[in-house]
Amino acid sequence: MSFHVIPVPCLTDNYAYLLHDDLSRETALIDAPEAGPIMAELESRGWELTDIFLTHHHDDHVAGVEDLRRRYKPRVIGAAKDRHRLPTLDLAVSASDVEDTCGEDVHVLDVPGHTTGHVAFWLPGQQYLFSADSLMACGCGRLFEGDAAMMWASLKPLRDLPRETIVCSGHEYTETNTRFALGIEPGNADLKSRAEAVKSARAEGRATVPTSLAEEIATNPFLRVDRPELRAAMGMEGASDVEVFAEIRSRRDSFR
Repeated sequence: MSFHVIPVPCLTDNYAYLLHDDLSRETALIDAPEAGPIMAELESRGWELTDIFLTHHHDDHVAGVEDLRRRYKPRVIGAAKDRHRLPTLDLAVSASDVEDTCGEDVHVLDVPGHTTGHVAFWLPGQQYLFSADSLMACGCGRLFEGDAAMMWASLKPLRDLPRETIVCSGHEYTETNTRFALGIEPGNADLKSRAEAVKSARAEGRATVPTSLAEEIATNPFLRVDRPELRAAMGMEGASDVEVFAEIRSRRDSFR
């Protein structure tokens, strides 16, 4: 294949993602938590960075931008409505915009909740979703700026993407997320299997991302708030979707 996606561990538990096309020789980066590991990966592969796509303004997703800009002179792309708190953008994008990099169309999706300006990037040609801190592996991001209704409205369209979609999220939180999810839906056989696999992977030092959207639909409580079996397990059969979502998010915020 001429198209490659390489997760790059950064900081304590972050991931950046390098995209590369052998034919065009373009290389894009999704988020820049720190420059060092990203530069090391680029140098080891002989790739020149051409684009940086930013999902949101938090420092653990943008801190490496300026060092990378000085070294490679890439185009920096981010949400127009967050322009005032992102690194200087060469291209400001909005929901439903379609850009191109590495020979692929990149669709901009508006996914507020974790922050009000959060965006995700969907590559339908390769079926990759770069969701950062919106949809996460067996979880979702904390609601630092948005609320439960906003995040649920953001996640539902992501759930409707093709089930073969590969979900590239921004952090290595999966072991804690699966332990928490088992407390919400202990009878979910798919979740039990996933939790065991995640525990083994982490014990061996292996990453648990990317994941598949099919796996998230089967096991991620934040995508399952309208499922009768999850509602029954929580004793919230008569509650609204947003009420169930808010309760799950509240419990996750205090889970250790």
